[in-house]
Amino acid sequence: MSFRSGFVAVVGRPNVGKSTLVNALVGEKVSITSNRPQTTRSAVRGILDLLDAQMVFIDTPGYHKPRTLLGQRLNEVVRRAWAEVDIALLVVDARAGVGTGDARVAQDLAAAETPVFCAVNKIDTARRAGTAAALTAATQLGRFEEFIPTSGRTGEGVELLSKLLADRLEEGPMYYPLGTRRDQPPPVFIAELVREKLLKRTSEELPHSIAVSTEELIERDDGVLEIYSLVLVERESQKGMVIGKGGSLLKEAGTEARLEIEVLFGRRVYLDIKVKVERDWQRRAHALDRLGFGS
Repeated sequence: MSFRSGFVAVVGRPNVGKSTLVNALVGEKVSITSNRPQTTRSAVRGILDLLDAQMVFIDTPGYHKPRTLLGQRLNEVVRRAWAEVDIALLVVDARAGVGTGDARVAQDLAAAETPVFCAVNKIDTARRAGTAAALTAATQLGRFEEFIPTSGRTGEGVELLSKLLADRLEEGPMYYPLGTRRDQPPPVFIAELVREKLLKRTSEELPHSIAVSTEELIERDDGVLEIYSLVLVERESQKGMVIGKGGSLLKEAGTEARLEIEVLFGRRVYLDIKVKVERDWQRRAHALDRLGFGS
């Protein structure tokens, strides 16, 4: 039996549920999720093993009209991803409907000359008529291999989508050892988990201004994983908002992150989180380079 493999870039405008759908396809959490736009800030790879195939899904940032240097660099991450894969999966939102933002993604994606599938996602939150309207509107965006209604949250349509994508793959090698689910280094994935917990608790104006890095990761002799995380914000006022009254918000977020890290890594965790002001880091090339958002 021949073995097939390939890379699938999952693209779309912000907040269409790309990360939730990737997690559902892989069967494990590989990307953080939130209801805030632009949660994903890098190309995150999640690996799905089938009997005769391996698919590597690349979860990408939301493709949008950038207002900061960070936004420009995130769009470039998306363009690089779809230019270097075997298949692209355009995700649109059934509940919000298909609009000009989706049309822009589809137009730019067409230049990559990559086979493109379209997932009409979040059907669990849309009425049947809304899903049908979104499917119809999606057909006007361009030429696609297939249109598949999906829900990353409930799993509806995910198995069919996986099968259709796998059938389109060509013969190739196994890129990752069997059982590998993500390729993010532990410090990066841990930083993302901390950011996810903060996003759940912060107000509308804060999510874009928050960045998290793992400053130190120590495997102690007693088996405890000792983690020192640094949260960056852009304003002094934002620092207080992230910490919360009496440190309550930071403590809640840290506790939730620590418990999830312990489950994922199978060991006890000590997590220390500090908050620092890095003024206008989204707009400064030097700050972005230092945080890993390279040009």
